[in-house]
Amino acid sequence: MTNPGTSPTPIESPSPLAGRMRAERADDQRARRNVIVLVAAQAILGAQMAMMFVVGGLAGQTLASNICFATLPISLIVLGSMLAATPLSSIMQKWGRKAGFFIGAGAGALGGAIGAYGLYLASFPIFLLGSLISGIYMSAQAFYRFAAADTASDDFRPKAISYVMAGGLASAVIGPQLVKVTSQAMVIPFMGTYLAIVALNIVGSLLFLFLDIPKPKAPAPDSPRGRTRLELLKTPRIAVAVICAAVSYALMNLVMTSTPLAVVGCGFTEGNAADIVTGHVLAMFAPSFFTGHLIARFGVEKIVGAGLVILSAAGLVALQGVDLSNFFIALILLGLGWNFGFIGATTMLAAAHAPHERGRMQGLNDLLVFGCVTLASLSSGGLMNCSGGDAQTGWMSVNLAMTPFLVLAGGALIWLLLRPKEA
Repeated sequence: MTNPGTSPTPIESPSPLAGRMRAERADDQRARRNVIVLVAAQAILGAQMAMMFVVGGLAGQTLASNICFATLPISLIVLGSMLAATPLSSIMQKWGRKAGFFIGAGAGALGGAIGAYGLYLASFPIFLLGSLISGIYMSAQAFYRFAAADTASDDFRPKAISYVMAGGLASAVIGPQLVKVTSQAMVIPFMGTYLAIVALNIVGSLLFLFLDIPKPKAPAPDSPRGRTRLELLKTPRIAVAVICAAVSYALMNLVMTSTPLAVVGCGFTEGNAADIVTGHVLAMFAPSFFTGHLIARFGVEKIVGAGLVILSAAGLVALQGVDLSNFFIALILLGLGWNFGFIGATTMLAAAHAPHERGRMQGLNDLLVFGCVTLASLSSGGLMNCSGGDAQTGWMSVNLAMTPFLVLAGGALIWLLLRPKEA
C-alpha cells in the first residue's frame, strides 16, 4: 500500500551489463571444468615432450653417423609440429577440439612406438620417422592454450591460458624422472623411455572424454568471412604477437635442445642433465599461476617485454661459464622468460582476432611459430657440435646466437607501443 499522492517505487529491470556479467560467470563454470581437463592433459601427456627433449639428442648422438646431426630427432619433432599445425587447426574448426586432441595423442603413441623400434634396429632413419610423427602430438598440445580460451569470458581468458600452461609443472617432474627410471632400464639405451611415452599417450588420451567445448557452428552463407591470412598478418598487433611468440619459443628451443649435450659434454652426467631440464621446465610453467594476473594488472605488452629481458639474462648467465650452477640458473631464467614471452604473446593474439577467424589465425600462428622453432632446433645441433673444438665453445655459440632475434622481437614490441592508440 502506498501513501496518497505517491507513485509506487518502480522495480528496476536488470541492466544489460549485469546480464552480461551473469552470462560470463555461467560460461566460466564450463571454462573452469575444461581448464581442469586441459591441466591434467598438460601434466600427463605433456611429460613426453620433456622426456624426448632430454634423450632425443643423446639417442641421436649414438645413432647418427655425423654428430652434427645429433639434435636432428628433436628438430624433426618440431618440424612435424609445424607441418601439422594448419591441418589440425582446420580439423578442430570443423569437428571440434576433442577430435584434434585424440589425433594428437594417437600420433604421440605411434611416434613413440616407431622411435622405440628405430632404437631396437639401431636405425637412425626409422628413429627420425618416429620423431616426425611425434611432432603431431606437440602441435596438438600447443592448441591446449587456445582451447582454454574458447569458453572463457574476457576477464577469465588470460587466467585460463595461464592455468593450462601451469599444468606443465607436473610434466616437468614426471618427464625427467621417468627418464631416470627408463633410459637404462632395457638392454638398448633409451628404448624404455620411448615405450613409456606410448603408455602415457594411451592413458592420457582418456582425459579428452571429459572435455566440454562445443563444436564450432558451420558458417552461414551470409556470415562474415573474416580477414585473409595476409590481412591478419598485416594487423600490427597480430604481427607483433606472432613475432614475440616465435622468438620466445624458438630461443627457448635453441638453448634447451643443446643443454643435455652441453652438460654431458662438459663432464657431468645424464642425471645432472635431467635435473637441469627439470628445473628449466618447472620455471617454464610455475609462473603460469600468476602470469594471467600480471597480464591483467600491468598489461600484456609489459609482460612480453619482461619475458624478452629475462631471456637476455639467461644468455648472459650461460656465457659466464659451464659450472652446474651456471647451467641451472641459465635454464631457469630461460624457462621464466619463455613463460612471460609466450603466454603474453598468446594472450595478445587471442584478443586480436574474431571467433570466425580462429581456425585460420591460430593455425597460421603455430605454422609460423613452429617453423621458427624448427630452424632454431636444426641450428642448435650445428652450433653445439660443429662450431668449435669442444662442448664449451659450442655452448657459447648457441647462447650468442640469441642476440639478433631478441633485438628483433624487442624492436617490434617497442614499435607497437609507440604507435598511436587509435591505430
